[in-house]
Amino acid sequence: MRVLGWALEALYRLADGLAVLLGLFILLVILAQVAGRFLGFVVPSALELAGFATAGLIFLGLAPTLRAGGHVRVVALWQRLPPGSRALVERLSLLLSLLAALYAALQAWGRVGESLRYGDLAPGLLPLPLWIPLAVVAFGVSVFALALLEALLKTFRGGRT
Repeated sequence: MRVLGWALEALYRLADGLAVLLGLFILLVILAQVAGRFLGFVVPSALELAGFATAGLIFLGLAPTLRAGGHVRVVALWQRLPPGSRALVERLSLLLSLLAALYAALQAWGRVGESLRYGDLAPGLLPLPLWIPLAVVAFGVSVFALALLEALLKTFRGGRT
């Protein structure tokens, strides 16, 4: 079980690190665009690239944020429940979230496959293959599903998420 825990931790750190890199990429694209206005050049597809990076950043950040306890919860309701009901409500919410994340991951990976099959390109000046940003989103939601599964299993072992 230690190897699995270590592997999951490494996966969460990878997702977190990639999210940070995408945040830096967004910053650099925006700075280049601002500098370009002053110096008279255009950054091709800057808005599109920043948008793709933002989507990737959000989805890659889901799992690390869940593990850090940063997602919004309805604590006011949860605290008013008796301890037995709290565990049940938490497990049910994690199970429903896991099912939604698994469905989203399945759909996202399906879209990556379609994009590869048809050779979809971004419509802007930069012909970026769309499977690249779609794969980042699919990877992020897949890691989130793993984090939800881990959190759900943790509640059955008596821990809290």
